[in-house]
Amino acid sequence: MTETFVFDWTLFLSFGNLVLSSALAILALSLLAYILAYNFHSGVARAFCALLACVLVVYSSDILEARASTIAASADWLRFQWLGLAFIPAAYLHLASEVLRTTGLRPRWWRVAVVGSYVMGAMLCGLAVGTDLIVRGGFYEPPISRLSSGPLFWLFAVYYAFTALYGAYNIYQARQRALTPTVRRRMTYLTLAFIGPAVGVFPYLATTTMSGRILAGVVLILSLVGNVAVAVTLVVMAYTIAYYGALTPDRVIRHRLIHYLLRGPLVAAAVVILILSVPKIEQVLDLPRDTVVLFTVVLAIVLLELGVNLAKPFIDRIIYWQDQAEVAWIQELDERLLTTTDLQQFLSNVLVAICETLRVPNAFIAGPVGEERTKVEVSSGSGVPPQGVLIQWLQQVHEESGANGTLGFTPVDGYWVRPLRDREGEEMLGFLAVTARTPQVNLTPAETEVLVALIEQAELALADRRLQQSVFASLNRIMPEIERFQQLGSAIAYREQVAALPTPEAGSPLADPNFERWVKEALSHYWGGPKLTRSPLLRLEVVREALAREGGNPGRALRAVLNSAIERLRPEGARQMAATDWVLYNILELKFIQGKRVREIADRLAMSESDLYRKQRVAIEEVARALAAMEALRPPEKSGAGPLSDGATEAKGLHPLENKERND
Repeated sequence: MTETFVFDWTLFLSFGNLVLSSALAILALSLLAYILAYNFHSGVARAFCALLACVLVVYSSDILEARASTIAASADWLRFQWLGLAFIPAAYLHLASEVLRTTGLRPRWWRVAVVGSYVMGAMLCGLAVGTDLIVRGGFYEPPISRLSSGPLFWLFAVYYAFTALYGAYNIYQARQRALTPTVRRRMTYLTLAFIGPAVGVFPYLATTTMSGRILAGVVLILSLVGNVAVAVTLVVMAYTIAYYGALTPDRVIRHRLIHYLLRGPLVAAAVVILILSVPKIEQVLDLPRDTVVLFTVVLAIVLLELGVNLAKPFIDRIIYWQDQAEVAWIQELDERLLTTTDLQQFLSNVLVAICETLRVPNAFIAGPVGEERTKVEVSSGSGVPPQGVLIQWLQQVHEESGANGTLGFTPVDGYWVRPLRDREGEEMLGFLAVTARTPQVNLTPAETEVLVALIEQAELALADRRLQQSVFASLNRIMPEIERFQQLGSAIAYREQVAALPTPEAGSPLADPNFERWVKEALSHYWGGPKLTRSPLLRLEVVREALAREGGNPGRALRAVLNSAIERLRPEGARQMAATDWVLYNILELKFIQGKRVREIADRLAMSESDLYRKQRVAIEEVARALAAMEALRPPEKSGAGPLSDGATEAKGLHPLENKERND
């Protein structure tokens, strides 16, 4: 006689609820860790963390109660669940008050109400865990176990409903007070999702006298739907709250949160689901449980991680749908940037190919890193000449430009030396030296064709690396401004700390389109002259503050401020004339402070005059940015220095170059 299979749908629904409870506990823990890591300084985020902690306790207790082996253990875990249930109303009131506070509304009684709600939560928790006044011994019959309501359960229910609804009302008020469409949209998400966790975790079963399999099935279905709703609303709330207090762009927050959810909670929940399913698989495969668990977990983690990586381009297109072209460019730039090791490996391959083509044992590439120093970027073979010889070679090839050699090579001390220049052929990036196989340069047409391609690759690599270093140096200088801009954007969006942020005053030269031209003119008369002593830059507050320190001399005050702006561009460490990160500072110091001529500066910095003029424009722009940053970030003014006369001039203490500049 064959045994017929009977599908027990209540056990199936019970297993589904266990899986969802596990996923919710993982989700709550993951979001709690994320918010604490990235938004802990925000009051809204901290209040949301309290709510997440309560949800975590509730669903963790559900899991532990379902896996308990005795009725006593099951009852203990149902009591422990009230450690989360009792504090959920306080967490809701706390979150609503913090959200409302960001809109500029700060009733004094809110703080008292929040503290009182937490005290009330502690009292309810004590009554639920230690007495039978809130809940008491219930029913422990699989697939559902529950506590029964006590004589004061109605008090908890009224308090729970009132705080949740009042919190939702205040979230709605905060949405009505939102000023920008973006914040209003996020507040709408928060308003719609706010009540979800409270409705989903309320202990409804304590109020029932449930019996029968049909009623149990209905309860399990409703619980399943409620768990899904809680998971969705928690994610929506976390998405909205992740923006509070964040100083990073919105696209970075979206990308970081979504990928965190995919790689963290999703993978963990999938692994837990598979582990819970192992007993069934074990029966089918007839293998030990430990073996099945091991293979299942490893396979799940590897495949899910691979799936997320493969789906990343499509996910990013959804996240960055408004800025797809720019984000794709940033991602491509990240992959194509040349590090020092990348450059050395590439140039090493080029040198090996050159040596193989010319059939010589040694070759190296060197470049200037200072006024009296060179650096060997990479070498193939051995026998690199000493530092003094390299400096002589650098000067010789710079002056001769390889005009007398084949393919730009010049015979020098047993080597064939060739300068390496940028794309325009104006700035010398360094030189290539290979062991001379003959006293005079002698190349075949085939060798020339190969060397042209290899030398071009080396020049492109050196030029790209120098350009990257200039970009990095500029980014280092503007990073404080970027951070301040992001801080200002976040503060404006949620009205947090606006008063603490400096803003340009009316009539400030910073707002004038001629500001950069005024900086250039003031630098040109750095040691005196009408473009310094009558400059509109004298209206800057940082100059007014410097006026008192300089004995009321406007020219000296502006010169001191300009010098401070220039010093902000000075890199750390010992000064190097030809190093990329020192170029802008060296141009400003040599041109405007020392007053040297263009030809002399170009020779000292190993660049052409046209390239010097281009970099000088960039340097002046950086001084203007530094002045703007100094003005914006100055300390609060204590007392005004008084208006400056347009005709004010310096009376004494002139630099020897001042008369020359005035005559010019």
